[in-house]
Amino acid sequence: MTRRASAKPKVSALPDAGSPDISQRPSARHFLLRDKRAIAGMTVLALIIVSTLFASFVSPYDPLSQEFDILLPPSPTHILGTDDLGRDLFTRILFGARVSLFVGIVTVTISMVIGVGMGILAGYYGGWIDILFMRYIDLQWAFPNFIIAVYLVAVFGTGLANVIVAISLAFLDDFARITRGMVLSIREEEYVLAARSIGASDTVIMLRHILPNALAPIIVQATLSVSFAILAEAGLSFLGLGVKSSTPTWGLIISDARSFFTRAWWLGIYPGLAIMITVLSINFLGDALRDVLDVRSE
Repeated sequence: MTRRASAKPKVSALPDAGSPDISQRPSARHFLLRDKRAIAGMTVLALIIVSTLFASFVSPYDPLSQEFDILLPPSPTHILGTDDLGRDLFTRILFGARVSLFVGIVTVTISMVIGVGMGILAGYYGGWIDILFMRYIDLQWAFPNFIIAVYLVAVFGTGLANVIVAISLAFLDDFARITRGMVLSIREEEYVLAARSIGASDTVIMLRHILPNALAPIIVQATLSVSFAILAEAGLSFLGLGVKSSTPTWGLIISDARSFFTRAWWLGIYPGLAIMITVLSINFLGDALRDVLDVRSE
């Protein structure tokens, strides 16, 4: 007598009741395309970047070329007017965007690498490493970032490289604090404990298991910090602590125009509008990314 094999019921793979169905969650691209501020920010920022990269083709003038047509108001020949040395203001704003965007991106990249590294080490190991790093961050946190940047430029000296170093060191505390807070909550997760139980090294755990799961707030902070870095560079250049005077930057253009505001209003208005529009565009994009990546908003 043979036994008849019992048919096994089919079990469908159902998502855990405690976790959302990721496959049904709209993508980040879907969220960004629905956010009007994000679309406006990305569009304006893309136009600024393209115009900056092709500034030599967009404007026929040399940003350093001095002419006899000084303090000309906006006209079809010079759409934003000229400064006290006859230089085309629109051209100088375009080339100044190169410096501002370059400083903003490079400084935030340096700050993020150093700050994230400090935050991971402090949050994962704790002990004296946490005390050493966080007491330094607390000391830096007690002063405004711009004041720290001014002090560091005074120590290192002016110039593009020194400005980048100064702003980078001034902004790393934000990344260190955010990363440390994320690591403290992630390091006790089950997948981290499982990786540690099978003998994974600390480096592998930090880089492959902890850092990818802590990236969302770091990306948002990096996006918003670019606008802060642009403002910091403009402020330093306005005070004469930025790049060389021969390099056109937004802050330096406004600084040179201080003596002519009453006679040539366009010298201060248009560079200020360029700073405002760029910073607002980046902030709109950063706010949209925060809404997309912040799990607490779900």
